[in-house]
Amino acid sequence: MRIQRVARDLVATEQVAGLGFTSLQVVEDDRGNVEVATDPVGTKPGDFVFTIATSAARYAAGNAAITTDLTIGGIIDHWSEERWRS
Repeated sequence: MRIQRVARDLVATEQVAGLGFTSLQVVEDDRGNVEVATDPVGTKPGDFVFTIATSAARYAAGNAAITTDLTIGGIIDHWSEERWRS
């Protein structure tokens, strides 16, 4: 698992069937690298989250048939950007 921040919503009106019309978010790490993650928990831009990668991401999304390799597992309630970028 990694700590990342939700950068923005990602709207994709056409998705492959394997995504099941899941909510998507653009997340960034402490170095500014961005990725797309499925979002089963309902985050908003600016939230610090922990993400689950690889094959475990499908299970974290709530359906092992969803074709994802990155899922937001939860919203972090107490975290500061100063600790994140240092």
